[in-house]
Amino acid sequence: MAADKEKTSAKVVAANRRARFDYEIGEVFEAGMMLTGTEVKSLRAGKATVAESYAAVDRNGEVILYNANIPEYLQANRFNHEPKRPRKLLLHAKEIAKLAKGVEREGMTIVPLRVYFNDKGRAKIAIALGRGKKLHDKRDSEKTRDWTRDKSRLMRQRG
Repeated sequence: MAADKEKTSAKVVAANRRARFDYEIGEVFEAGMMLTGTEVKSLRAGKATVAESYAAVDRNGEVILYNANIPEYLQANRFNHEPKRPRKLLLHAKEIAKLAKGVEREGMTIVPLRVYFNDKGRAKIAIALGRGKKLHDKRDSEKTRDWTRDKSRLMRQRG
């Protein structure tokens, strides 16, 4: 499993750990975020949450991130930002079309996975098309996760 993860020097600011438990994750996209200066400063301080947020494609063909909490930057005075304001995500037109098609026709949800800074120092967000899991699917995934943990523990003990 560790070999599947990509090797980048990206600094992860916020991760949605619950997303892989609640959703079957499909295709993953990397999107830029339109942020103000105080939002970037707050992200660099490592203070953000995307656990309860979601994204949607609006009528104008833009992807908007809702309910993501980037708290106010304490050193900024009157030029501060609103913590839970909707933020526009920057994607190519083909990627937006794929997301819109997945949401409309296939009944999927656009789920944010993590917010990070890439190698160039730009704030990026990894979003994915996800289909909500039922309760029995969640139990199955928990059961397989527990079994793999126990199996690796047993293998370590045997040598």
